[in-house]
Amino acid sequence: MEEITVHADHGSWLQGAKAIWSIKMGQELKKNGAISVTLFLIIFIISALIAISWVDISIFPGASSQKALITSAESPNSTQKNNGYSLNCSTDQNTTQTCPKTYPTRHEPDYSSSSSEACPEYFRWIYQDLEPWRKSNGISKDLVESGKSVADIRIVVVNGRVYMEKYRSVFGTRDVFTVWGILQLLRLYPVKLPDLDLMFGCGDRPVIRKRDYRGVNAGKAPPMFHYCGDESSLDLVFPDWSFWGWPEINIKPWESLIEELEEGNNRTKWVEREPYAYWKGNSRLSKTRRDLMKCNLTDKQDSNARLYTLAWNQESRKGFKHTNLAGQCVHRYKIYVEGVAWSVSEKYILACDSMTLLVNPRYYDFFTRSLIPTVHYWPISQNDKCRSVKFAVDWGNSHPAKAQEIGKEGSKFIQEELQIEHVYDYMFHLLNEYAKLLKYKPTVPPEAVEICSDTMACKAKGLDRDFMTQSMVKNPSNKRACTMPPPYNVSDLQAFLERKANLIEKVKMWEATGNFSGFQF
Repeated sequence: MEEITVHADHGSWLQGAKAIWSIKMGQELKKNGAISVTLFLIIFIISALIAISWVDISIFPGASSQKALITSAESPNSTQKNNGYSLNCSTDQNTTQTCPKTYPTRHEPDYSSSSSEACPEYFRWIYQDLEPWRKSNGISKDLVESGKSVADIRIVVVNGRVYMEKYRSVFGTRDVFTVWGILQLLRLYPVKLPDLDLMFGCGDRPVIRKRDYRGVNAGKAPPMFHYCGDESSLDLVFPDWSFWGWPEINIKPWESLIEELEEGNNRTKWVEREPYAYWKGNSRLSKTRRDLMKCNLTDKQDSNARLYTLAWNQESRKGFKHTNLAGQCVHRYKIYVEGVAWSVSEKYILACDSMTLLVNPRYYDFFTRSLIPTVHYWPISQNDKCRSVKFAVDWGNSHPAKAQEIGKEGSKFIQEELQIEHVYDYMFHLLNEYAKLLKYKPTVPPEAVEICSDTMACKAKGLDRDFMTQSMVKNPSNKRACTMPPPYNVSDLQAFLERKANLIEKVKMWEATGNFSGFQF
């Protein structure tokens, strides 16, 4: 990963530069006269301008300052040239960056040469997530605003322009890159999204609990967009911020990272990988992770697990140079275990060609509900992790062809079903289906500020700026969004859920007997 450099305070730098320039000017006056004075004056002015460019500027207008690590990113005043969109960054340091006055009001690509492909199966969960509000006859403005107390940000789209109201600070740049992703969606499908008004929670756990909206409160749950959900919540699951980059830990935007992960898969053949289960992460985030660490290799046990605690403070000081995801596909098995809630690491682990050992999760994100045990991953018992991991690895090493197949299927799902185009299409269809339920025409809230790619990227610094320019949509799409599959009917959904549950129970039965000689899927 790239070396990250943090520069000194720009004020002290300027004072030092001024003193040095004064001394040099005096020396050169004695030696070479006015020509040298002019030369040093030019050098000083250029240096001062560079120092000023290091000043941290908030990405969100009116928001608190976002501290960013400084790298060799392009100048904030540069303009990205391409055949479609470009950044229109102000060159005047004293001028507030604003959004362009004009946006595309018409975009009619030629659809005659191509038909819309079918969306992946996991898009069907969009209907399931929105069902509570469909049953209650829609979403009123009062219902949306009743979610203010637990929302972190509010996003409003009116006539293709985006406005945001921020209610509280969130961890890192989650809100920044979530909003950035929505802005890119509007660039990909200009004038194709209806007006919107939505509340968004950027924390780890879902916030709208089903138990709070029963009886007299039935139908009064505020719609809340969030990164994950569980069986006891009503949060509307939305793609997480890391698809557009996670600068705090130097994880690149998904479109480039997924290519690196595929290259990493090809470096080491499955049979040549370490025949153990690997996990590395912050083990202090949850009890289930602390329990997993008890499965590590000792002089008294070998559960076939090789587990490592990630020292966040230490790695942060080093710029997370030792967390290169593409370089971690060197074990035959990789473990996924939840932290505070669902973890963004799940897609990275599944993409590794290694058979994913998935500790029975409580939470799901927008695509994981369609993963099938023993097809895309191997289920690991929540209550008996060590024995479960050992059994899975022993079975996989005894049945390498089948273990490789499971690893490949999981990786194939990520590489094919989770391409960035599908991520955008999921957002597109979810927001369109949500808008159909709105019983009012959204308007701009009094405290909201307009945001666009220009106001965000032009003011961003360091890795924030790098990742925004990397993930920026350069041209509107010349094809339709994928075609939504039909909703689940009751019998199909029940059959799907029963299939998953039965496969997990089969694995538990084999683990209990300790015998997989008659193993059949």
